[in-house]
Parts: sequence; structure tokens; C-alpha cells
Amino acid sequence: MNAPSLDMAAAEALFAFWRDAGVDACFEDEPVDRTIFVAPVAAKGPATITPLRAPGAAPSVDEAAAEARRLAAGASTLDELAEAIAAFEGCPLRAMGARQAVFARGNPQGSLMIIGEGPGAEEDVRGQPFVGQAGQLLDRILTAAGLLDDAFITNTVFWKTPGNRTPTPQEQAVCAPFVERAATLLKPKAVLLVGAAAAKAVLKTDDGIMRIRGQWREWRLSEGEIAPPVIATLHPAFLLRQPQAKGLVWKDILDLSVRLRSEVVEPGA
Repeated sequence: MNAPSLDMAAAEALFAFWRDAGVDACFEDEPVDRTIFVAPVAAKGPATITPLRAPGAAPSVDEAAAEARRLAAGASTLDELAEAIAAFEGCPLRAMGARQAVFARGNPQGSLMIIGEGPGAEEDVRGQPFVGQAGQLLDRILTAAGLLDDAFITNTVFWKTPGNRTPTPQEQAVCAPFVERAATLLKPKAVLLVGAAAAKAVLKTDDGIMRIRGQWREWRLSEGEIAPPVIATLHPAFLLRQPQAKGLVWKDILDLSVRLRSEVVEPGA
């Protein structure tokens, strides 16, 4: 039996009709009358979705910093501030292998505040900053200048970093409210920043330590207050590798000593 001949003109006319009628499928489960006009539904804009933090997820930097500010503001003494830091869970370093929070050591009535980078392995074990090799060198330098007994020493972060790496700006930002509160409670006459990481975090600059060191700078706290004058110097860990740079640090320390012994200490003078 021969197949019926195909009338191409008729077929094209039929396809054109189906196209105009909106036919988009040859077969469906149920017949659809596509000759009935259905008004198109107006397109809606994209829905606004408020992202929610998953249960157990780490807080954002802003959330953690806000909690740090709240805890820091509630501390009226340096001992209370140390307790607030120990209870703070917003810094991610806390969950990266650190044994404990390492806040400070030294004279809580001292006129000199020293801010370093962060605790290392020895500091993590003993719970005090600058007690390893670099810290021992710092103590010898401060002793030679007659400043050790007048110094209160802390860091930009309070937990050991993995592999003793430099703390990230985000980790420093989360801990910054505690550092600022320490300065407010201590009321030092001057602040010594030790190393590039501390200098960049406190002074909020991208300048290298060789450009910053030896200059008196202004530390403006987040609450709008102006902290005591600040000077930066090289980290003692750098001096252990490059002892020829000790002269630069000694010059900075002598400048600091003279400034502390003056009756009036003004930033930028």
C-alpha cells in the first residue's frame, strides 16, 4: 500500500496555523484549546531575600566586632577586660588550635602601652604575650632604656595564629575594640607599636614599617577619642634575624623614653 502523497502547501499552511495559535508541543496528556486567549501574567521583579546565618555558622566580622564592642564597653577594669576577652567567641582564631586567650602582662598603672602582633606558641602555653625569644629581647631593650617596669604589653589579637602566620586584618578588626578599651582604661602617656602588623592595624595604614617607624602618629579610636601619641618600631623577631637593625630600634626607644619623661606629651609634636 502506497503512502498518501504529501501536499506541501497544505502542510505549511497547517504548521503556520499551529504556530500562530501558540502550539508548542505535538502531544500532551490532555487536549488544550490554544485558540482561547489568556492574558499573560505580569512579570514580577526578583524577590528580595534576606540572607540568614546558618545555625552554628561563624558570625560576620561586623557582627563579631559589635559583640566585642559590647563586651569591652562593659569592662571597667583591665581584669574585667581580660575576663571579657576570655569569654569572647567571635574571633575565628579561637577555634584554630589556640589553647587560651593571651591578653597582657606588665604594669596596669604603667605610662607606656606596647602593642605587638599576636601570641606565638610559647605565649599560647604560658598565657602571656612576648615571653618567647622575641619577647626576651624586647624586655632587654626596655630594661636598658629604663622602661620595662613602666610597660603594659598586649597584642592586636589574643589567640595564636596557625603556623604563627600574620593575623589577617579581619581577625585584628574583631579584636580591635578590646585593644582600644585597654588603652582607654590604662590611660598611658604613649603607645609603642611593635612590628608592621601592629602598626598597620592600629594606624589603619598600608605604609611599610620602614616608612612608619620612628614617627609620632595619631591613633584615633573608633569612638572618636584620640589616644595618646603613638610611635612604631621594628619587631624584635626581625632583630633576631637581622641584628644589624638594632640601632634603628634603639633610636626609636630612646625617642620614646625622652617623650615619656617630658611633662607634656602631645601627638604630632
